Formats: sequence, structure tokens, C-alpha cells
Amino acid sequence: MYNTIKITAGDGGWGGPLTVTPTEKCHTVLSVTGGGIHPVAQAIADMSGGVAVDGWKTTLPDDEIMVAVVDCGGTARCGVYPKKGIFTVNLMPVGQSGPLAQFITPEIYVSAVKEKDIEVLGEAAEVAAPAAAAAVADKGPKTKEEAKAEIAAANEGKKQGFVVRLGKGVGAVVSKFFQAGRDTIDMVIKNILPFMAFTSTILGIISASGLGNVIANTIAPLAGSLPGMLVICFICSLPFLSPILGPGAVIAQIVGTLLGAQFAVGAIPAQYALPALFAIDGQVGGDFVPVGLSLGEAEPETIEYGVPAVLFSRMVTGPVAVLIAFAFSIGMY
Repeated sequence: MYNTIKITAGDGGWGGPLTVTPTEKCHTVLSVTGGGIHPVAQAIADMSGGVAVDGWKTTLPDDEIMVAVVDCGGTARCGVYPKKGIFTVNLMPVGQSGPLAQFITPEIYVSAVKEKDIEVLGEAAEVAAPAAAAAVADKGPKTKEEAKAEIAAANEGKKQGFVVRLGKGVGAVVSKFFQAGRDTIDMVIKNILPFMAFTSTILGIISASGLGNVIANTIAPLAGSLPGMLVICFICSLPFLSPILGPGAVIAQIVGTLLGAQFAVGAIPAQYALPALFAIDGQVGGDFVPVGLSLGEAEPETIEYGVPAVLFSRMVTGPVAVLIAFAFSIGMY
């Protein structure tokens, strides 16, 4: 038996509430949260009567996914499923953020969700019936789409003059550039400036608390030699760690800030800056592998075998990237 459920934003969350009704075809909750089925995804499945699956082990066609549960800190993952028209539950308190922010709307997205924010409204048939009746009863005057279709049919076959075509062409180009400018400013305000503030805060904390000295005595010996950086990269690339360390690239941002401060004070030789960049980024994107394959419209079997293949390959390609970076940094400083 399926139940219609209501998912509300948690403390500090954004979007929603979402009213979700399972069907025979679409009743799967996809958990893409760093491996395993998250308790929130399981709670949604249990309350709705659906099935929860691990997005790292398998995937489904988009029309069979009822809800996607993610733990994105504000990068691409939180907007991928809204773009596909799939109800998205983010465990993090993130609003409209990332390059796909325009697709994140309160009608399809909700964040900071915990198990207590999910409730059952009733059996699916009972809740769906009034909605269906209202849809049938709502047969008012012509919609805008119907009116546009009639106008297009009336103008069909009429030739447009050169001036009209030129005006439309120039207008299309100008509108694209204008929209690109708006998107650029929006991304700077919502993503770049907050990251700069975050980095400045981390540096301030390091300088004021003396944490820099502790880091210099612990990380510097590893980051100050090629074998040490290979060890760092190998550990970050472990398949069971990279999906956990990857969301939002937060770990890489923090470690990069800490190492940058050590390079600035001379605790680590400058010639290790380039290989250190690849060493601390071994896990970046590890959480995005199943989503990326899904965006590429890969078959479920391809995703099932492709995710572990990509994660294990990072254990090889990561240290190799460090070695290549080290080779290219010879003579740069």
C-alpha cells in the first residue's frame, strides 16, 4: 500500500514542503549520499511504501525515481535531479546554489531534512482522487499555450521581411549576452564571494589560534616530500573515503587553505606547490561519480560497474598525477 507523504525543510533549510505520492512505476527513493542508504531515504521509503536503493551500487531510469536524497554542500549535485524534474531532498541546509541553481525551486527541492520532517498524509488513492477531480473540473477558457498555437497557425506561411528577421536575430544575440551577464553576476554573488569569505575566515582562525604551528608540525613533513604527498593522495583516493570526503570539495578547500599558509611562511618548499595541489585533490568529485554517469545517460548496469571502477582507478591516477605535477614543477622555482 502506498501513502502520500509530506517532506518539510528542517532547521535552516530551504524549499518545500514537498507532497510526494508513489505510483506502481515511480516508487523508488534513490540515496546518493556517499555510499549506503541514508536513514532519511529509508524513512521516506518506509512511510510512503516505496523502495530505497543505494545510488552508488545501482540506478534507475529517471521516470522510476520518486525522490532523490543527496548530501550536497552547494555544488552541482543539488541541482542535477531538480533539472531532471525529480523531487530532491538535500540533507544539507543549502538553498539555490551552484551552477544549476535556476532549476532549484521550492516546488521540487527541500533541504536540511531529518527523519522528523517527514509525515504521512494518507493513502495515495485518497489524496490523489481530489487532485484528479480538480484537474478534470478545471476546464476554463483557453490557456496561453492554446492561444499561442492559434496565433502561430494563423501566421503560418507568411513570409517575414528582412528587417523583421534582422531584428529578431540581433535581439536573440543581445538577450543571450544579457542572460550570460546575469548568470555570471549571480554565480559570483552566490558561489565565489561566499567561498572567498570562507577562505578568509579559515586563515583568520589559523593565524589567531596558533593552529598553523600544529599543522606545520604534522602536515608539513608529509607535504614537504614527494613520498609524503603520494601517501596523502593514496589515502584520499581510497574508495571508501573519497565519497565521504568529496561533497562540496570542503575538505580539499580547508586543507588547501592550510597548506597555502604553510607555503606562504616557507614551512614547505615552493617547488612542492603544484604536486601538493594534486595530492589533496585526489578525492574531489568522488561523490559525483554516479550522478555524472547518470547525466551521461549511462545504462543502470554501466553505472553499477562504472562507479567502483572509477573510484578504484583514482587510487592509480591520483598518485600518477602527483608524479607528473612534480616532474613539471622541476625548474619552476
